[in-house]
Amino acid sequence: MEPMFAAQALSAATDITTAALSGDEPDAVLASVVHKAVEFAHADLGLIMVRTDDGSVSIEAGAGPQTTDVHGLLLPPDSAAGQVAHGGETVVTDDFTIDPRTAPHVPDELRGYGPFAAVPFGTGGRVLGALAVYRKHGAEGFSAGTVEVLSAFAAQVGVVLALAEGANARHRVTLYEERERIARELHDVIVQRLYAAGMQLDRVRRRMRKRFAGTDATRLGEAIDQLDQTIAEIRGTVHSLRSPAPELEAASNALPKTDLAESARGEVRIAEELLGFPPTLELSGEFADIPAERADHIRAALREALSNVVRHSGASETRVTLHRDAREVRLRVRDNGSGVPQGVETRGLRHLAERAKAAGGRFYLNSSPSLGTLVAFDLPLDPDKLAS
Repeated sequence: MEPMFAAQALSAATDITTAALSGDEPDAVLASVVHKAVEFAHADLGLIMVRTDDGSVSIEAGAGPQTTDVHGLLLPPDSAAGQVAHGGETVVTDDFTIDPRTAPHVPDELRGYGPFAAVPFGTGGRVLGALAVYRKHGAEGFSAGTVEVLSAFAAQVGVVLALAEGANARHRVTLYEERERIARELHDVIVQRLYAAGMQLDRVRRRMRKRFAGTDATRLGEAIDQLDQTIAEIRGTVHSLRSPAPELEAASNALPKTDLAESARGEVRIAEELLGFPPTLELSGEFADIPAERADHIRAALREALSNVVRHSGASETRVTLHRDAREVRLRVRDNGSGVPQGVETRGLRHLAERAKAAGGRFYLNSSPSLGTLVAFDLPLDPDKLAS
């Protein structure tokens, strides 16, 4: 091994390891890898080719005059670079345009080069692709010592990048877990408190309507509307926090699920404070592993149904039943009140109908002055299996 090349390669590998583990962008790290390889191998062009799902290799980074021309170019699995990228032996030739191992797959953009060396990028089970260097036609071929150093360099930095990607993935999972925790606290604590405050204010407004001056009643109504708007905005934030990037979807499946039973108990406790009597809550099935997105729909339906009991029914009894089986979750909220008055704004109930439809579930409302009100909301646990 040539000492000067070895020292340069070791220094370059150290710099790249530091950059990769510091979280630098992958594209920037790959560009640094190929620039360093060109520098210590005294090459005119360097390319990094990464394996794709179909077995071919894609040129992802380069250093030299033809880099832009070939970036993104795909080479077949049986090309020299393709075989190297899939764990084959290093390929070295003094003229890759005529060597039978390489000539069948030389891109037109690279026919001005002759000496060629391609080494695996990574080692063992962590080969990511191939690192290739080129010199112009007529130049001296790559020596065995240079190829040896290039191979060691490519193996080391390839493994470092694979490990760094694993560390970044773990960091993204940790970040998503934290976002999920924040979302859960916003939804289960802050929203519940704002909701209870809004309901209390609404009760005061309805009870004291005749005692308020017109401007005071208007201001109180505006305050209640602002609380409703704030709740809607927080729910939007919760949805954003719980919407990971595509590469995090699989990781999110491993996160803790929402305990829907505990959420239901919280909603019923708030309703009890506002109604002056405890609604009956009946739970059937296991609710600790409901996916957060599905649980949010059920929780919103329960909250809206109880809100209507408080606002409109005048009920003395309210029963909440929540049933979960292998296929779906079924929510029923019944009261013995006077029903939803005609002409009363039922925007919240309309939103529940829209929510159920969008989520593949079913919603229906049965209300009359003599029988009270029944709100039903059924939701499949698998969003791909839409309810008929």
